[in-house]
Amino acid sequence: MRLGVLDVGSNTVHLLVMDAHPGARPLPAHSHKAYLRLAQLLDERGAIGPQGVDALVRTVHEALRAAEDKGVEELLPFATSAVREAVNADEVLHRVETETGVRLDVLSGADEARLTFLAARRWFGWSAGRLLLLDIGGGSLEIAYGMDEEPDTAVSLPLGAGRLTHTWLPGDPPAPESLRELRKHVRAEIGRTVGDFVRLGPPDHVVATSKTFRQLARIGGAARSSEGVHVHRELKRRSLEEWVPRLAAMSARERAELPGVSADRAGQLLAGAIVAEGAMDLLGVERAEICPWALREGVIMRRLAHLPARRTHPAAASPGPSGG
Repeated sequence: MRLGVLDVGSNTVHLLVMDAHPGARPLPAHSHKAYLRLAQLLDERGAIGPQGVDALVRTVHEALRAAEDKGVEELLPFATSAVREAVNADEVLHRVETETGVRLDVLSGADEARLTFLAARRWFGWSAGRLLLLDIGGGSLEIAYGMDEEPDTAVSLPLGAGRLTHTWLPGDPPAPESLRELRKHVRAEIGRTVGDFVRLGPPDHVVATSKTFRQLARIGGAARSSEGVHVHRELKRRSLEEWVPRLAAMSARERAELPGVSADRAGQLLAGAIVAEGAMDLLGVERAEICPWALREGVIMRRLAHLPARRTHPAAASPGPSGG
């Protein structure tokens, strides 16, 4: 069947259309994306203002039209940290549902981590052993660890690249003092959770998802996206340690000229790099393999788990006459 995942995130509203069946690998069919940066539209009270809600309603309408055009049979809509943490979240959700008919499922931070972990487990398989997952979004950092499809430990921290850039790094490029304060804040937040993961023993495989990690890997020498999703890509901590001061000295426009860095994300890349470096350092990670699947694919996997397996036509399943 053709499923659509509508992801209302801190940076973007992203519709991903996939052809998916239980027991089969989902195949992407269409992607529709709009940059709203909801996390940066919160006012001093922590509410999404009227203009932000208007923009969200318009964008959901556009995504619905795109889903209809692409033949989506079932839409799986959800929202993450920007809506989850807004003080007027109930009002926002009510207006979106009233004006578009879409009821957004607000994921908790732990749910984000668990679903992203599920996607990574499905991508790498059981042979990857104990997985440690890192994911940096616009509003939060997710970390999860485990042997199975459900992680043993999963946390979500308010360390998203968009959130931190807006709150901690006002300059372009930012002042050295702002960078020092952000680094201190990031490491303190991550440091509170390190024991939860270290006590479980070293992972067999460390994976990283999200646009931020993909861009950091690309500027560190990983293969470009045009070479396909099955090409091995990794991010080394040593590369991050070299790139963070270089990124700090660049303006957003200069970062946008780096390989694989989009203009829409260039302003957030430095904050993302500081979070990635802090997480890898404190968790003792030397390198992380980039996983092409993340939260949206995890939502698809969860939905497929509740669908009956597709039956094979009897004629196709029959081995043919036995002879005699």
